[in-house]
Parts: sequence; structure tokens; C-alpha cells
Amino acid sequence: TTTLRFRLSGLCFLLQILTIILFAVFVRYSPESSPGLCSQPVNCSWRNQDVGSQHPCFQDVHLQALLGFGLLVAFLGRYGPSSVAISILIMAFAIQWAILIQGFLYFFLNGKIYVGAQSMVSADFCTAAILISTGAVLGRVNAVQMLLLTLLGVILFTLNEYILLSLMGVRDSGGSLTVHTFGAYFGLMVSRILHQPHVDKRNKQQDTGNQPDVFAVVGTIYLWIFWPSFTSPTTVRDNAEPWAVLNSYFSLAASTLATFVLLPVLHEEGTLRMVQIQDATLAGAAMMAMAGEMLVTPFGALVAGFLAGLIPPLGFRFLTPILCSRLKTQDTCGIHNVHGLPGILGALLGTLLTALATADAYGGRLELVFPLVAQGSRTATDQALCQLCALPITLLLATLGGSFTG
Repeated sequence: TTTLRFRLSGLCFLLQILTIILFAVFVRYSPESSPGLCSQPVNCSWRNQDVGSQHPCFQDVHLQALLGFGLLVAFLGRYGPSSVAISILIMAFAIQWAILIQGFLYFFLNGKIYVGAQSMVSADFCTAAILISTGAVLGRVNAVQMLLLTLLGVILFTLNEYILLSLMGVRDSGGSLTVHTFGAYFGLMVSRILHQPHVDKRNKQQDTGNQPDVFAVVGTIYLWIFWPSFTSPTTVRDNAEPWAVLNSYFSLAASTLATFVLLPVLHEEGTLRMVQIQDATLAGAAMMAMAGEMLVTPFGALVAGFLAGLIPPLGFRFLTPILCSRLKTQDTCGIHNVHGLPGILGALLGTLLTALATADAYGGRLELVFPLVAQGSRTATDQALCQLCALPITLLLATLGGSFTG
């Protein structure tokens, strides 16, 4: 309608002017000679890295967020093209807003926010979580509401991330908790609050068609190419073996095979669609996001990925109807099956591996993966308890924040 168009135009104008003013006052480029600027160097964890070396990884992460996540929503029959456009709108605003909100916590020094490639990587991680959240409400909210969801979601994501990574010292390099779990349950709670039985039923009936699988083909290819870079730009460097990259590839391969195991059994037609393979790819990546930099071993990565790949087919067949009918929560893109449950299992896997971490197994790498354990300020058991406690904290912030936002 005309009113909605003017609201969207006005909101975009106001938000852009606001960010321009805040950028003018606070944001400066980080000096190239500095290895990293942070208001709390001891607690910065992975954020305190060479920002100059991050540019190639930033490109990979940015492409992954823009194309990998953007094309995930193109399968909707009625809302496909407009959903992709809204994803790009959300990304354009979320990156700017995340630079500011995260900057005040991580890159704030002498009254200024110093930005570099690493701060852009952090902003892309935040944007990915918001794009996951919007998957629960696509087709049911307009662009103005999506921007408001982004405005609040970025703040809540950054708060959760700061509590986990900086205050608690949790290791979550690929975002099993901070990106996948938070994004999924934040979006699901927004969807639950917005539940309108008659409207939701009508929208579901009108969205029975599907776009050609070419969108899913391109999206899946981008996921396979760039996801290992998405899980590894914040992990161990110093010429160490890229465990996160290797573990991610093993997990992706096994999760994809798991889909081919279950789908012919669960669906009578037996035809496989690229959207289903896309879901399996995401689930395998979410499963390995926290544990990727840890000593999973190739065998463990294959097992974890295979288990993750079983979740989407089973979830869409059995859990999604219950979520919709009994819990009154519509999940347009199935983020509960693709991001939520695999993210939780990934966090539990990371907790188990943390408890088993020893100096003999990790060698000099222990100081890079678990610095607090290597320094003697924590035992492996203490670190594992912190990892475990991070799960209910994330779920609490996601559900409360999603309820408020909804």
C-alpha cells in the first residue's frame, strides 16, 4: 500500500541518517601497524588478530552471508524474489548497525571505534544470525517490520556474544551458539508472538508453489565453497593445520549423504530436491561450527555431520507439524531443523571435546584453542562447564529477546 511504501522509505532514510551521524562521530579506520584494537585486550579472544590479514577471509564470509544465506529464501513460491530483496536490505543495514554496536564493545578505544577487516567479519557473523531469524517469519511480515527486527536483533546478538565470548571466555569460533542457536530461537519466538491463526493458515495455503531449484542449486554451491571460510576466519592461525576447514568439509560431506539415506524412506515420491540438500549442508555446518577448531578427528567430523544430516528430514516430517499445531509457531524456512537443533547439538559436541582437551593431544595448539586452560587459570572441566552454561544463557536471551521483539 501507499502508506507502507512511505513508511519503508522514511524508516530507511532515518536509519541511514542515524548511522551516518554515528559513523562520523565515532568510527575511524584502524591503523595498519596495530595488530588489533580492543577495549579489553585480555578478553578479546579471537577478535584480537591482525586485521590486515583478514581481507580474503572477509570476502569469503561476506559472499557466504550475501549469497549463501540470501538464496536460502528463494524457494518460496509466492515470496521468493521479494524475500531475496529483503535479505539484501537487511544485510545492508545490519552490517552498518553491527559495526557500531559491536564496535562499542570490542573495538572502542579513546572514544573512537576503530574498524578493519576483522570488524567487518564480526558484522557479517551478526548479519548471518539475523538472516537466520528472518527465516521464521518470511512472508508474514513486511519490510518495515524486518528492519525493526534487525534493529533489535543486532543489539541482542551482540549482547549475547559479548557475554559468552568476552565475559565467560567461551570458544565458539563458527557460531554454533552465537549465530545458529541464537538466530533460530530468536526468530522462532518472534514468530510465536506474531501468531495469527487465520492469517497464518491463509499464507500457508497461498505459498504452496515453489521457485525453480536453480536458486537452491546456486545457494548450495556457495554454501559448499565458502562455508569452511565462514567457520574458520576466527580460529587458530600461525600456520597451524586448518582443522576448522577440514572438519567442516568432512561434516558437509557426511550430512549430505545422510539426507540421501533418509529422504527416499520418508517420502513416497522418492524425488530429491536441491532445497533438501541445501538444508543438510546447513545442518552439517551448524553442527561443526563450535567444534571445528577442536580435536574432532576426521572420523568424529564424519559421524557428527552424518547425525546432523538426519535432523532436517526427520524434523520437517515430525517436528515441524507439532511446532505449528501445538506450539502455534510457524517456521517458514524450517530454521528450527536446519539451524536450531544442529546448533544445540554442535554446542554439546564442543562441550564434550572441551572436557577431553589435554596438553598432550593439542600440544602448542592448546594455548591457541583454549588459552585460559593453557595458562592454568582454568581446568579443561571448568572450561567445559562454561561452554555448557553458555547454551541456556543463549536460549534465554534468544527467547526473551524474541518475545520482546515480536
